[in-house]
Amino acid sequence: MTSIGILSGAECDVTRSPVVKLNMRTSINSAVGSCTGTLVTPRTVLTAAHCLDEDVATVRVWLGTGPEYVAQSFAFYPGFVFGQSGFDVGVVFLAEDLPRTPVSILTSRAARTAETAIIAGFGRDENSDTTALRAGSTTVSNVTATYIESRYAPPSSSICSGDSGGPIFLSEGGAWILAGISSATTGSACNQGTNYYQAVVNEAVRSFILQQVPGIGQR
Repeated sequence: MTSIGILSGAECDVTRSPVVKLNMRTSINSAVGSCTGTLVTPRTVLTAAHCLDEDVATVRVWLGTGPEYVAQSFAFYPGFVFGQSGFDVGVVFLAEDLPRTPVSILTSRAARTAETAIIAGFGRDENSDTTALRAGSTTVSNVTATYIESRYAPPSSSICSGDSGGPIFLSEGGAWILAGISSATTGSACNQGTNYYQAVVNEAVRSFILQQVPGIGQR
């Protein structure tokens, strides 16, 4: 499994964040990588489909402190094809409420070019640390029916290995709302290229999320 910390970001207080780390295991309990996800109900984490590839049998959710929570199950968009783009959305279900406040998803509008966004993740930072939750700001460079895009240009932040499945937040109604899921990057290094976030307002993606998580908050 491949995944794509927040470069040029700042460390966050994990006790107040809905952003979590996902550690994946095979059927023989071998580690197969880590990703980031976002708590959207007390028992549901939204992440990227490509984080939940064919080798993954178990997902462990870590809040940045304390023990891991073993997920009860997970699902990803049925039309997603590993190694191809689009429909990169997955859902991880837990058997108990996590002690964090979930966030809503943005379904009322698309992102806007030149809009300021916040990205977050447990991926590798410029010091190769993968244990801390970091967040930073970026600017939306392009919007399609499938993706929200941002180009790395200092002082903006960028995604790196381990940030796959993490959020891009946009401001709506005075709050930061989950608008997209970290999906891919064109850069061969973390400090270059264009980053792609699966837009949750995409009709097929939104329908899948609402089917899997009927009680999810929407803005």
